[in-house]
Amino acid sequence: PIAAWKAYTHSPTGWFLDDHDPDATQVGEDFLARVEEIGVPIVAVHKGLSGGNRYASPVDIGPAAAAHPAVSFLTYHSGFEAGVTEGPYDADGAGVDRLVRTVADAGIRPGSNVYAELGSTWRMLMASPDEAAHVFGKLLIAVGEDNVLWGTDSIWYGSPQDQIQAFRSFEITAEFQERFGYPALTADIKTKILGANAARLYGVDPLTAPCRFEPAERSSLRQAGELDHRTYGPVRRRDIIATFLDEHPWIRPFR
Repeated sequence: PIAAWKAYTHSPTGWFLDDHDPDATQVGEDFLARVEEIGVPIVAVHKGLSGGNRYASPVDIGPAAAAHPAVSFLTYHSGFEAGVTEGPYDADGAGVDRLVRTVADAGIRPGSNVYAELGSTWRMLMASPDEAAHVFGKLLIAVGEDNVLWGTDSIWYGSPQDQIQAFRSFEITAEFQERFGYPALTADIKTKILGANAARLYGVDPLTAPCRFEPAERSSLRQAGELDHRTYGPVRRRDIIATFLDEHPWIRPFR
């Protein structure tokens, strides 16, 4: 069954969820009306990491969320841009500030129907603790601790274990909490971000007891074949490109 809709407003043809720009393709409202009609009211939309494409700005998230309160908007990447230095909230700022601004301007309160997702965002910030603290602080204030979602984009980067370990040890300092009004990033909030928030959103009942294996089961798994260190997938450049284009058909017009 379909659990959510993934949307790219910047490729191949630019559009906005709220159709605020008459020069853009006018499909946003029709799309959201259809989402409501079908009854799967979760939209995961790429916002940020835009390469300068204005259609990937989260400027439309707030108005769309206000107009469609029954739809949950998962803002992938949270509006983060690799070339923007994150600091305290600036109403005229770029990057994550754009998401904070559109949510505030639309009157969307924390814990409502706008979610901030961290795929690639945390990976690019985890070596810059001050910037990371500003991003988490701003998001926790803007959308609330129940609406920040874990993401790794590990399909691009490999195992996310380093991201998980870094996040578990990361904190917003007492100084930043006092200076900027950020909440503490507690163990309970981290548990929510790492999975409990998404589980609630998608109606998944997470396991609360540890998995247990009988000795015979472990032996059977070992006999089924040991894992090796081989890396699978295409190795030649043309095969890599072909595989990428097959998995990203919306990029085909730009080949």
